[in-house]
Amino acid sequence: MALRHHYIDRGPEALWSVLRDPSRFGEWVVGTASSDPAHGDWPEVGSSLRYRVRLGPKEFEGSTVVRRYEPPGVLELEAHAGPLGTARIAFDIRAWGEGTLVILDEHPLLGIGGRAHNGLVDRFIQLRHRHMLSRLGRAAESEPRPERHGADV
Repeated sequence: MALRHHYIDRGPEALWSVLRDPSRFGEWVVGTASSDPAHGDWPEVGSSLRYRVRLGPKEFEGSTVVRRYEPPGVLELEAHAGPLGTARIAFDIRAWGEGTLVILDEHPLLGIGGRAHNGLVDRFIQLRHRHMLSRLGRAAESEPRPERHGADV
């Protein structure tokens, strides 16, 4: 299991603004060249996206299906990465002071990824998550801060 956390200096609403926008998928998912809605109303349960994935010089199509959507705290996806197989990707989203703590848990399910899953694969996934969560954080932090009202302004 590859578990990683990341603090984002914006509230959960900024993070959800990015996660709910299917056109921004490639902005934060490492290796994604382009994305388009495939089915349903993203990110409702059962909705999906199609995308192109680059792995070195190779490019192939992938898709992601929403398996669980419970804002403001949970988004679970099932990624279908062509020859690499499928993986479960779960976001645990928590308000943390003025910001957001995102806990990302991913593990391969089927295909080559599932059969070859071991500690070395988890380290590779951890590296990918470090980049992905950093990109997701930058995307969310580019969202405007909500206006503050009241005595603490």
